[in-house]
Amino acid sequence: MKSESKRQCLECKEKLVGRKDQKFCCDYCRNTYNNKLNEDSNKAVRNINRILRKNRRILSQLNPEGKSKVHLIQLAELGFNFHYFTNIYTTKKGLQYIFCYDMGYREIENKEYLLVHKQEYVS
Repeated sequence: MKSESKRQCLECKEKLVGRKDQKFCCDYCRNTYNNKLNEDSNKAVRNINRILRKNRRILSQLNPEGKSKVHLIQLAELGFNFHYFTNIYTTKKGLQYIFCYDMGYREIENKEYLLVHKQEYVS
């Protein structure tokens, strides 16, 4: 008679009964194990998304009408982070708008920025 293998759940260490390639006793253990594995990378993504959402909120707050001008100091005082954005849009005239989702900006002159909503410039 063969000796019984000591297969156990990778998460809770309970004895596994069933398929030979089974790694977990239930969906809960599988999900918990995989969430722990991905925790660090998920944390980095959450932090970046938090910064992007804050940038978008600031742009939206300063631009309720869809188009406005603000000074660099206004953005900085609210905690805007110029290092994080979702995309850059270049117009036919070669002007570049930097976007945080649907809210964009571009520097115009004397540290002033033109703020826009994306749908006005992208068809």
